[in-house]
Amino acid sequence: MAVSLSHFGFSAEHVTVLPQNDFGEAARAHLNLHQVKTDHVLFDEGRIGIYFLEHGADHRSSRVIYDRADSSFSNLKATQFNWDEILKDADWFHWSGITPAISNEAAECCHTAIKAAKSKGIKISADINYRRNLWQYGKAPDQVMPSLISQSDVVVGGVTDFQNCLNVSAARFEEACEKIQKQFPSISKFANTERTSVSASSNQLSGMVWSSKNIPRSKEYELTNIVDRVGSGDAFMAGLIYGWLSDWSDDEVVEFAMAACALKHTIPGDVNLVSVEEVKSVRNEINLGKLLR
Repeated sequence: MAVSLSHFGFSAEHVTVLPQNDFGEAARAHLNLHQVKTDHVLFDEGRIGIYFLEHGADHRSSRVIYDRADSSFSNLKATQFNWDEILKDADWFHWSGITPAISNEAAECCHTAIKAAKSKGIKISADINYRRNLWQYGKAPDQVMPSLISQSDVVVGGVTDFQNCLNVSAARFEEACEKIQKQFPSISKFANTERTSVSASSNQLSGMVWSSKNIPRSKEYELTNIVDRVGSGDAFMAGLIYGWLSDWSDDEVVEFAMAACALKHTIPGDVNLVSVEEVKSVRNEINLGKLLR
């Protein structure tokens, strides 16, 4: 997501802990290559967390195996970071539901960061992306996530995420948003994508933004030759943040974010390497699929 925002022309920084070895240095170099700041990345003697992805095709599903146990990030401590310094001059802070899923220490660090951002009046967004295979340290998501989500301004998630992370049951996205906002009034907006998987290679995809006043939906994209869908949620999130920081309406924001999300499906790897102009071209259906030279 930080890489995508950097390609959109924003200043972005990633905060993490990496191992003091070639893997860690390669990870930092990759972020720096895309102009993402790493001034507050820490290094230790641990290992890097990884995952294995088997790409699906046609009617064979993609599968992910996580290997995050005892990684440098899972063993981080909240006291390692100076959040007053990190968040100085920041406009937006984003956290992922993957962080508190990895370890109790990572969850505590995430809570400390959110609390610091809240005290500074910084906008806070959360992609709560529930991953059942990651919650392995003895706590259930609904024991950890509510205190983190309650302090956020913008939440991205679906009905299943809300059920598992907040124990909120609803038949429809809009109904779930209404229930959660009554419980956590600091949340001003919710966003989500709706995906119909015809096969691993063919999906139908649209997005929506919910606020108490409006529920704009994007147009639907027919994705019939998916190259790689990993990272498409981060591409959507980056599009949302870009639009809101640009003071666009929710209708404009969700159309831009969905065009960015659709483009990510055409790019191998987990980062969206496109410009604002490319996203706008897709959003406005200009030069789609043409050879530009």
